[in-house]
Amino acid sequence: MGVMTDETLESVLTENRVFEVPAEFAENARIAGMDQYREMAKRAAQDYEGFWAEQANQEITWATPFTRVLDESTPPFYKWFGDGKLNVSYNCLDRHVEAGRGDKTAILWEGEPGDTRSLTYKALLDEVSKLGNALKSHGVGKGDRVIIYMPMVPEAVVAMQACARIGATHSVVFGGFSAEALKDRIEDAGAKAVITADGGIRGGKTVALKKNVDRALNEGCDTVDHVVVLRRAENEIDWTEGRDVGFREIMERESADCPPEPVDSEHPLFILYTSGSTGKPKGVVHSSAGYLLGAIVSMKWVFDIREDDVYWCTADVGWVTGHTYIAYGPMAVGATQVMYEGAPTIPDPGRLWAIAERTGTTVFYTAPTAIRALMKQGDEWPAKHDLSKLRLLGTVGEPINPAAWMWYYEKIGGGRCPIVDTWWQTETGAHMIAPLPGATPLKPGSCTRPLPGIMADVVDEEGNSVEPGSHHGGLLVVRRPWPFMLRTIWGDDQRYVDTYYSHFTDQYLYLAGDSATQDEDGYFWILGRIDDVINVSGHRMGTMEVESALVSHDKVAEAAVVGRPDDVKGNSIFAFVILQGKREDQDLDQLRQDLRAHVTDEIGAIARPDEIRFADSLPKTRSGKIMRRLLRTIAAGDEVTQDISTLEDENVVRQLQGKA
Repeated sequence: MGVMTDETLESVLTENRVFEVPAEFAENARIAGMDQYREMAKRAAQDYEGFWAEQANQEITWATPFTRVLDESTPPFYKWFGDGKLNVSYNCLDRHVEAGRGDKTAILWEGEPGDTRSLTYKALLDEVSKLGNALKSHGVGKGDRVIIYMPMVPEAVVAMQACARIGATHSVVFGGFSAEALKDRIEDAGAKAVITADGGIRGGKTVALKKNVDRALNEGCDTVDHVVVLRRAENEIDWTEGRDVGFREIMERESADCPPEPVDSEHPLFILYTSGSTGKPKGVVHSSAGYLLGAIVSMKWVFDIREDDVYWCTADVGWVTGHTYIAYGPMAVGATQVMYEGAPTIPDPGRLWAIAERTGTTVFYTAPTAIRALMKQGDEWPAKHDLSKLRLLGTVGEPINPAAWMWYYEKIGGGRCPIVDTWWQTETGAHMIAPLPGATPLKPGSCTRPLPGIMADVVDEEGNSVEPGSHHGGLLVVRRPWPFMLRTIWGDDQRYVDTYYSHFTDQYLYLAGDSATQDEDGYFWILGRIDDVINVSGHRMGTMEVESALVSHDKVAEAAVVGRPDDVKGNSIFAFVILQGKREDQDLDQLRQDLRAHVTDEIGAIARPDEIRFADSLPKTRSGKIMRRLLRTIAAGDEVTQDISTLEDENVVRQLQGKA
């Protein structure tokens, strides 16, 4: 790990386009103008605990108000609002119904086959209460862990909220994970119950969820007493009497009156296992009060959510984005949101834009991977649909390259919608660095500034701040604990300390694992993961920077760059490139030369790829995440031993190996 060199930062720091805040946002936004942002940030810096206490009192309905704000007595095991009590489900549902807003639509859902459902806040509260009572009837209580392994249907949110309502800790496992991965998570959490479905529908296929649950439980998991099964895909499943129960059947017997269970502020709301980790699964633990506060303030500050908005986050509930920005954040602020079950290209690449038009979506939040994939399909698909109701766009999950940012801004937002490029992680719980659309001028590719009350910094190896605008990169850290941070790794406090707090001697700086730089305006630019830094002849560069240079070429749709061991240079640069058109129509040898020259022009000769391999797609999980470890294996010419069962298309591996 170390700082980036001047040359490798040049393409980031020379991005000089600035998009000012549209007048409509400046007039009506919750945070209107940089003066208000600076005042909030100043107040947080001067009275950190007072700032967050004020937010918590304003935004959360407490069963027992807190009197203690932040306990730093045993770092890095911080506690927030420690003597308060609350119920997260109450804050997401009951308080809206009690305020007379029960008839407001909570979820507009669309299945991949085209079926639709609409649930009001009152209807959702009834569903959650019935399932909460049903879980209690089947022995699940406060403090028990429940695994949720569901497709993108409203019942997934109902299951999460029901656990929160009765004080059970849920752990959602992404539906694309294998039986083995599911088994590991069930066993690590010591789960008492599993909530699943017969199958999920995605890409025109049925994902056999119940079959994977059966396989996992047959290999162990002796803590599980019951499997709650929703009928969704109507595929054939096995049934274990006494253990398996029907989702709808057990709810039908229950009352819609399920008093919300008050829990301590620090009560674990959920465990979420980070994807892509090696060895034992790493269960990130989030609290109840602090996490909820992060979900609420970021919905209001970053998404500028309003009463009449129709909000849509395209993430899966199996990831943290689907927790904070589907299951909890939108509900806690009483928003109407869209949920979609399936793939974005079924039946055609215009599916997302058709749903946005049909539902009148105003705030749209998706991943750069999805943007680049849809960009590759052509401008004609969004052009077929009326997207004029959109007023705000967002990106999540990885840095967005300027070319994709501009396409998103112009072709989807019509040049009128601010883009909130959000940096955060499973561990951080909610947005940390992001534009505030009514205040922050935008720069394509930058996540801009930290939220008020978030003390982010870029530091060197010793933990010293790197001067903004110095053309030096470094390690992204957070200097102060924040309310919605992870509390530990489930069952492994030492791993928590080692992973996030052991890098800087005698300093409790949270190490994000990302490299970054700040420009002269204090804007943050994320350069990629620390383990995605390539050392070439003593020069260190972020893979994202090379990828951004490649995709700025007009013939490139997407690129992934990894390091390949090199006896002379330490690492050589290996690029996997997806073209805008068909490979067969290109002179690939000439295009390789052109792309090497293009990267040289964009960054410098040190960044020129040593090898470029063309393919039809990259190896991605069903959530759209590129499997970079797999790419490193292929680049090195080693045998592929990684589990590729979660890939959308396993044939892509043969192609990338040059065997197809």
